Amino acid sequence: MNVVTTVIKSRHSVRDFKSDPVNDSIIKDAIECAARAPTAMNLQPWLFGVIKNKDTLSKIAGLTERGKFIAKSPLCFAIFGEKKETYYLEDCCAATENLILALQAHGITSCWVAGEKKQYAETVRKMLGVPENYSLVSLVAAGYPAEISIVQKKEMKKVVFFEEFKDN
Repeated sequence: MNVVTTVIKSRHSVRDFKSDPVNDSIIKDAIECAARAPTAMNLQPWLFGVIKNKDTLSKIAGLTERGKFIAKSPLCFAIFGEKKETYYLEDCCAATENLILALQAHGITSCWVAGEKKQYAETVRKMLGVPENYSLVSLVAAGYPAEISIVQKKEMKKVVFFEEFKDN
């Protein structure tokens, strides 16, 4: 394994964080990595928000169905995409993954919370003052993990096929 595959293989969703703040240089680096994600026609239709204010984090958490833990995270990223661009969803999902992997490389764990098509997406957009031409694609709660854990993934033989799928 190399350093990149080690980071990818060590990543898993974490929903319980220490209250320790994340250094701004780490946040900046992670966003720079997110902004270098693959993007259709190099349109880069994204906008990245960084939320640290505890009241705002609590309000966002309260709006979500499965992101209540955002309230106790030291920060949350909000990734928005320009709605008029055909592939904004794919582009912003790629950017979200880059962000998560960059955070992991710095020892910052995270959890991706859906934004696209969720009832709270428009409320979050308005709350953060983001222009109407953008849509919330994802929220990423992040911080130092409260505890270190190892999560089991499915065996490769259960998720991979070569050439043609055959049900065993």
